[in-house]
Amino acid sequence: MSLEYAILVSLRERAGSGYELARRFDKSIGYFWAASHQQIYRSLKRMVELGWVDCDEVAQQKRPNKKVYRVSEPGAQELARWIAEPAATRNDLTVKLRGASFGDASQVRDEFTRQRDLHVQRLSLYREIERRDFPDTAQLQGQALHQHLVLRGGIRTEQALLEWCEEAIRALDDEERGR
Repeated sequence: MSLEYAILVSLRERAGSGYELARRFDKSIGYFWAASHQQIYRSLKRMVELGWVDCDEVAQQKRPNKKVYRVSEPGAQELARWIAEPAATRNDLTVKLRGASFGDASQVRDEFTRQRDLHVQRLSLYREIERRDFPDTAQLQGQALHQHLVLRGGIRTEQALLEWCEEAIRALDDEERGR
């Protein structure tokens, strides 16, 4: 995912300076999309050049002027376009969900449905590999044990992602129905 979209979501939630944005990343979006303060400032500069964000200078006493960034109309349109695209990574999906109210939430739900189906397929494949290659897990040692433990990690990850997708789909469906 491009850092710019995570920044657009954060700025749609609340305008702010680069410093404030970096602090928000440290406390929230940064858990899913890590970015250094330098990366955030470089991205903000690029986003101003693209016309996705506007920047106002606010005079401060005994400090340099503060630049406050907010999403422009072209930036809001770009964010909505990106939210509607298929997610390339789990981090993309997380940021798209956080920004669903700034795009079409039904498209985010549809993407969760697509992701759920992918996780169902992958989980089925992993379980088939386990049945085929590790029929007697109680006897595993050495390399076979290590391989099986890696596979178990994959199975547990897919189970958790599948449950998360199903939870998100239910919640987005409920929201759309007005519950």
